[in-house]
Amino acid sequence: MQTRWVRFEHAGKVGFGTLAGTQVQEYAGDMFGEPQATGTVLALSDVRLLSPTAPSKVIAMWNNFHALAAKLKLADPPEPLYLLKSPNSFAAHGDLIRKPHVEAKVVFEGELGIVIGKTCGGVAEADALAHVFGYTCANDVTVADILNRDASFAQWTRAKGFDTFCPMGPVVATGLDPTTLTVTTTLNGEVRQNYPISDMRFSVQRLVSLISLDMTLYPGDVILCGTSVGVGSMKPDSVVEVEIGGIGKLVNRFG
Repeated sequence: MQTRWVRFEHAGKVGFGTLAGTQVQEYAGDMFGEPQATGTVLALSDVRLLSPTAPSKVIAMWNNFHALAAKLKLADPPEPLYLLKSPNSFAAHGDLIRKPHVEAKVVFEGELGIVIGKTCGGVAEADALAHVFGYTCANDVTVADILNRDASFAQWTRAKGFDTFCPMGPVVATGLDPTTLTVTTTLNGEVRQNYPISDMRFSVQRLVSLISLDMTLYPGDVILCGTSVGVGSMKPDSVVEVEIGGIGKLVNRFG
């Protein structure tokens, strides 16, 4: 069964629930445990959506799609290559992606996010999907020309860690088969990315398993699966939309 979960702010309080059409059914308890419907139904227009989870960490993949690797002439990595996005970068559907104070080339990267639902450490690949709660849309925003500015040190953390540089949402969708999904990214209404998740080097279950060997993953943590061809730069006032069927459309303006 497919369900779309949201976190929201209403009347000064943070809540969560399920989204159906333009209505939010409020729940209480733990989204990842046994949440209980409160009976309260809110209009989507009356709430402010938040990032769909409050993760302890967001893990972002590099070189995980065959098509982009072929374009960049990158070798197959023997293990997942990843970095961490800092909490100050987390943002929600509708939030402004703030222009950094440095003058630089800022690029969008539309991605699928894996949302962890059960604590996992050292999980076998065969058991990994049991620890996945659902999936969300994400934009792994990057200041591209900072990355290799210093020849002695690739600046992944700085380039991808600016405030609001990790929009996620609008929902966490459960009950999806990730291998059937397609990521479509548009810039000011023009399609820039349209790629299948089935092109990933490391599958969802393999990513969860291998990363859990390095660090414990907690409910709400997000793994960004990496991006494919079509990444491009944004100018101020650009609108970026990341859409994945079954999840929805993450929309943010860059300013």
